[in-house]
Amino acid sequence: MSREAKVLMLYTGGTIGMILQENGSYHPFSLENLLAQIPEISQFDCSIDTDSFDEPIDSSNMLPEHWQRIALRIKEDYGKYDAFLILHGSDTMAYTSSALSFMLNNLGKPVILTGSQLPIGIPRSDARENILSSLEIALARNDEGGPLVPEVAVYFEFDLYRGNRVQKVSAQDFEAFQSPNYPKLAEAGVSIKYNRNYIARATAGALQVNLDLDPRVGVIHCFPGMTAELVLPQILNPQVQALIIRSFGAGNAPNQTWLLDALSQVCSSGMPVINVSQCSAGTVEMTKYEAGRKYHEIGLIGAGDMTFEAALCKTMLLLGKNLKGEEFKLAFCENLKGEVSI
Repeated sequence: MSREAKVLMLYTGGTIGMILQENGSYHPFSLENLLAQIPEISQFDCSIDTDSFDEPIDSSNMLPEHWQRIALRIKEDYGKYDAFLILHGSDTMAYTSSALSFMLNNLGKPVILTGSQLPIGIPRSDARENILSSLEIALARNDEGGPLVPEVAVYFEFDLYRGNRVQKVSAQDFEAFQSPNYPKLAEAGVSIKYNRNYIARATAGALQVNLDLDPRVGVIHCFPGMTAELVLPQILNPQVQALIIRSFGAGNAPNQTWLLDALSQVCSSGMPVINVSQCSAGTVEMTKYEAGRKYHEIGLIGAGDMTFEAALCKTMLLLGKNLKGEEFKLAFCENLKGEVSI
């Protein structure tokens, strides 16, 4: 680089910066405590500015308004920094990374989210490696001198994933995340191996941020024995603006008359009903089996191989644009940010 690179490190909370309280539970602490544990950061040939939420939170308390705060901060400082490193709790990291991928349009710089399974002050913590490798990836340049990873991504335990393709799969392993339907963007060993064919290209134009999110999304998780008494109130709730059905396998769901009739009613009203498989790997193909075909016929929208997290955040974004009916379906089925295989 002809000048020193600049990185903004934003601490939102999460295990990575927590301390152990007297009651035996972890509690978010401070950015200063976190950075004091990583003197190696000073060895990077870059300028790093740090900031944090006024009150760092456990990521279980993450809300769409927090996504908006992060996106706005990136927008405000986009011209000032070459990359953004978001320190985040792992529990809802896949939701935040998915949401940011849809909210940040014309992104041409790295936005890397990372965290840890153990607090940084614990000797066996995975936090140092995750932060240091994330920083190296954020600073990596391609042959033309531009950023090598100009997209929203998640780095965790030696692997870099597309932000809207990742899911948390373990509460106890350091390898806490997987990307079941899309290859890793990079793998860190002695050196970092980039899978360049799978990394998004920087887009032209000024950064644009979509802040309008509508979280009024109902989620129905299918299971053997589900009853109309428990499920119908949510399907027919007038506050719900879209439904996500977490189906079996390739998009199959119980063919009970009450369920088909209720979903047919809301589909006919123009409310989007999205079919997302409970399976992490694979894709929704409603016409593959009779148990799924009936849902295709009444108008459910197949999510393809999208993760639940990506489908949910994408739905919030499209609802925020006041899309309904066929307009919503066309936009949802479009591959907006590499979140679905077409």
